[in-house]
Amino acid sequence: MSAADEVRCMLMRGGTSKGAYFLAEDLPSDAAARDGLLLRVMGSPDPRQIDGLGGAHPLTSKVAVVSASEDPEADVDYLFLQVAVDTPEVTDRQNCGNILAGVGPFAVERGLVPAGGTETTVRIRMRNTGELAVATFPTPGGRVDYTGDAGISGVPGTAAAVVIEFPQGGAPLLPTGNVRDTVAGTEVTCVDNGMPVVLIPAAALDVTGYEEPRDLEEDVALADRLREIRLAAGRLMGLGDVEGTTVPKLSLLAPPRAGGAVTTRTFIPVRCHTSIGVLGAASVAAGLRLPGGVGEGIAELPGSGDRVRVEHPTGFLDVETAVDPGAGDTPPAVRRTAVVRTARKIFDGTVFPRPAGTAPVPAPSSGGNDDSAAR
Repeated sequence: MSAADEVRCMLMRGGTSKGAYFLAEDLPSDAAARDGLLLRVMGSPDPRQIDGLGGAHPLTSKVAVVSASEDPEADVDYLFLQVAVDTPEVTDRQNCGNILAGVGPFAVERGLVPAGGTETTVRIRMRNTGELAVATFPTPGGRVDYTGDAGISGVPGTAAAVVIEFPQGGAPLLPTGNVRDTVAGTEVTCVDNGMPVVLIPAAALDVTGYEEPRDLEEDVALADRLREIRLAAGRLMGLGDVEGTTVPKLSLLAPPRAGGAVTTRTFIPVRCHTSIGVLGAASVAAGLRLPGGVGEGIAELPGSGDRVRVEHPTGFLDVETAVDPGAGDTPPAVRRTAVVRTARKIFDGTVFPRPAGTAPVPAPSSGGNDDSAAR
């Protein structure tokens, strides 16, 4: 196909994000050509993304590329691509658990997976990390049903529940090997339960952790501190130079205010998330269960059960997580992680990208299979 061709696309809300979903076969196989096309589809680089599908925010400038999987343990492969808003960049160096919520329904809609009876389960290999997820959602009569009574914070109304289980992956829960590290003069806990995250007590950065996202974004001194911590933590976590990437995420912790376990403010990497990502929340929840972590004395964990309610600027996200704290030479490990999300098909049809040559051509992303970079 030529870079100017129209492209079949489904626009979906997945969790608290929105993105364009494509079959891999409908996009160029060359990474640079694919990324250039996606920039034009989304309307980047432009702060308003006025000439494309993007919504002028990282949370609404996302792409899922889905294909049948050759992995016997998976039904489909899912490559997540973050399309920058105002720069000509496309990156595969992180995953997205919100967009993941739409992958199973999209796979059934496109015929990659046959619908089951009253519900369908789709096994998904996340190409950014090589790890697996299992999504279950209603398909009465052999069709995806997006209607239901499940509500999630940050999304108006209700929709059908998409239950996502994350089998235990191979990445260490503590990438640095320590429950606490001192990074740029600040005590943190570096954790990876599907998303590399640096947990930081908000008070250590002279903020409450209850501020509005915009107020935190406008705090120049805070931005400088966060950048210093992120760059140092990235190297410590084995991610190398993270200057031009969106991982690790930084999540500020404060005591809960609405009956949850903790209040969070998460940066991606300089914009403050208006809620929290699914995988980011999974890492926060696991990190809170680590004895000796920076969450001790801040979080209020439930006395029983696996559910951890993570509060964020627009509500909360519940994560079911069980952690083995480890002992001796045995490091801590996550036994179980699951979340409930919702997804909704917004439109399905043809997208007409702006003509080629109207914006800078991006460098190709790393292709989605570099596990060390994605972690």
